[in-house]
Amino acid sequence: MRRLILLATLAFTSVPASAEQDGRYRLEKTPDGYVRMDTQTGEMSLCEMRGGQLVCKLAADERSALQDEIDRLATRLSGVEERLAKIENSPILKPENLLPTEEEFQRSLGLMEQFFRKFLGIVKEMDEELGGGESGKTATPPQKT
Repeated sequence: MRRLILLATLAFTSVPASAEQDGRYRLEKTPDGYVRMDTQTGEMSLCEMRGGQLVCKLAADERSALQDEIDRLATRLSGVEERLAKIENSPILKPENLLPTEEEFQRSLGLMEQFFRKFLGIVKEMDEELGGGESGKTATPPQKT
């Protein structure tokens, strides 16, 4: 019995100093061992002496809550994996669908050609206005003084 008390005292003193200073954990003797209560969260753990050490395990209600959280996360993970599989198997992401078709390419090229022709027309008009209409010569823009 003395040995058990000595071991329990040693086990209790082996709790980290910060937890000891805070008074965070409280041990209570029970007929089956000890109950450790976290005074900050209210969580309780059942503890017993094994091989000279105090071994604590979660109480049944905490284990149930932990299992519920594990189940919730597993469900969420399977949902995320399903969404990822749909995205990865999407026909939009296939290499042949990432490039434009020949028709789309030709249409884009035609739009670019129209844009550049209009742009060059504007440049030519400005050139004629600045250069007095002389063809073949490029006018220098007026300089700021």
